[in-house]
Amino acid sequence: MAQTLYFSILLIALCSLSECIQRRYHHINMKKNWTEAQRYCREKYTDLATVNNMNDMNQLMKRINHSLLMSSNDVFVWIGLMRSSVHEWKWSLGDPVKYTNWSNGGSNGPVDCVYMRDGSWHHQSCNTNMRFICYNESSKRFIIDGSSVSWRDAQRFCRQHHTDLTSVRNQTENQQIQKIMNDTNISEVWIGLFSDSWEWSDESNSTFRYWGLNQPNKNGSSEDCTAVRMKEQGQMHDLSCSSYLTFVCHEDNLILIQMNLSWSEALRYCRENHVDLVSVDSEEIQFMVTKVIHQSSTEAVWMGLHYYCQMNLWIWIRGDDVCYQNWAPGNGTKLMNCNTEHRAGAVQSGGDHLWISRPQSHKLNFICSRY
Repeated sequence: MAQTLYFSILLIALCSLSECIQRRYHHINMKKNWTEAQRYCREKYTDLATVNNMNDMNQLMKRINHSLLMSSNDVFVWIGLMRSSVHEWKWSLGDPVKYTNWSNGGSNGPVDCVYMRDGSWHHQSCNTNMRFICYNESSKRFIIDGSSVSWRDAQRFCRQHHTDLTSVRNQTENQQIQKIMNDTNISEVWIGLFSDSWEWSDESNSTFRYWGLNQPNKNGSSEDCTAVRMKEQGQMHDLSCSSYLTFVCHEDNLILIQMNLSWSEALRYCRENHVDLVSVDSEEIQFMVTKVIHQSSTEAVWMGLHYYCQMNLWIWIRGDDVCYQNWAPGNGTKLMNCNTEHRAGAVQSGGDHLWISRPQSHKLNFICSRY
């Protein structure tokens, strides 16, 4: 009894000491053109810096400021955003574009933003002033603002006061937003859909943009690479890729391995080539997993969670108890028969990325932690 109590107390302590693994930024205080900087980052780290949200941007800025010792100079620093030749529609919030509801005019337009009217979508110059609708992740609510501003100003406001300009992922959400518009007598609102031709060096699907005033301006039709401007708290500017600037690399702490292995094989692979199978022991790490899981070729991916029959509980491979949980209904329960095949935890590749229980012999992709 005393031994069981001691172990329970130990597990609680381990939960409280669990650290959140995050992407790490490294400011390289040597000047290179964009292509040279990209090559350096890929050789030494993961790639030129990708930024997913304002939290990432704040971390990146702290790293640069620390490296430059708070230099007061008007410094530009390369990141991994580069112009391509293909325009694509993207949600500001980063959701995949699977549902659309275009008006009869269609979606033709090279660089545009999208507004809703009478339940249909229309594209318009992003500089047009219009009311807008935000989405708040904490309250799961759509919020219409009565101000009339450009699309980028609307995006900036939503990110500062809520989560982002809203995505419209299905017909139900489209109808919900139209009802809010009808109830508030607002005929047109910006939503979070926009078209651009910018891509990240690591080919991630991040739709985060933090352009400065009148940026990107493609001055002289040769500014196809992106730098953050320190004087403007990291706002982005398009510059000539041949300019010589210092730069920021990122090092991903989670990596998706697109090999189909059993849980034990995946564990061995991660420990031999990285550090371990990922422990998804916080909401922050769950969010990071959802960012790397989209390229999985299997319906779920292994994580470092397994059922320890001798203690009749689910436990992380490094010994931590399962404090944070995200189980799908019917999964994660205690197993009454330990004579059946050993089971381990996996994260669904689609939907809400819930956790599921699978026999350890199943062959799945998996996520390794580098730290």
